[in-house]
Amino acid sequence: MLTLQSDLHGNHLLGALPSHEWQALAPHLELVHLRTEQLLCDSGQRIHHVYFPTTAIISMLSTMEDGSSVEIAAVGREGMTGVPVLTGGETMPNRVQVQCSGFAYRMSAQSLKQQFARSDFLRRLMLLYMHALLTQVAQTAACNRHHSLSKQLCRWLLIEVDRVASNDLTVTQQLIADMLGVRREGITEAAGKLHDEGLIHHSRGRIRVLDREGLEARACECYGLVRREFDRLLPRLRQAETVE
Repeated sequence: MLTLQSDLHGNHLLGALPSHEWQALAPHLELVHLRTEQLLCDSGQRIHHVYFPTTAIISMLSTMEDGSSVEIAAVGREGMTGVPVLTGGETMPNRVQVQCSGFAYRMSAQSLKQQFARSDFLRRLMLLYMHALLTQVAQTAACNRHHSLSKQLCRWLLIEVDRVASNDLTVTQQLIADMLGVRREGITEAAGKLHDEGLIHHSRGRIRVLDREGLEARACECYGLVRREFDRLLPRLRQAETVE
């Protein structure tokens, strides 16, 4: 059980809660360690738990009949999984799987629904998050269709370092290829060029971002658009609550 509001600050949504709101949620939150590739909910399955990541990154994956998949959104410390439980959907239309191991707060879907029905603040916060998440999903689809693999890779790396708040990523080129729905050879070539230009350093299973500004300059507009939408929507609610 959590006793201090500061315990929640690893996740931005939980950290945005005023004291009386987190006091209501805290008894229902359990800190858990998530393993890489751990399946949290499969497509079509009923959602039993939602997760608020602190250091883990969770992928929402669209899976085809032939077993191939592509990432449609990444969820880290800025958000949560299990949004359909708040809209009445009850089941996940996509696979939810841990991309990078780390910690998250787990809460039963039923407990979240109860708090969502009772709290005007929580409803406003979650609706704003849903808006931002839908922006990410839509922009990812457009990016995968219209932009070069190099630009997609830059966007993906920037999103990852934002989610973990670190320039060091433990990730393989095969995982990146799987997330973007492309061949590993394409990622190897694109990452090699970024490495040669001094923007990243990559070794077996690890990537370090060396020049973030340079990487942002090489990325497509999709990264900036999604980040601005998260920054525009979620801090506004925290500032409004502080003033009230």
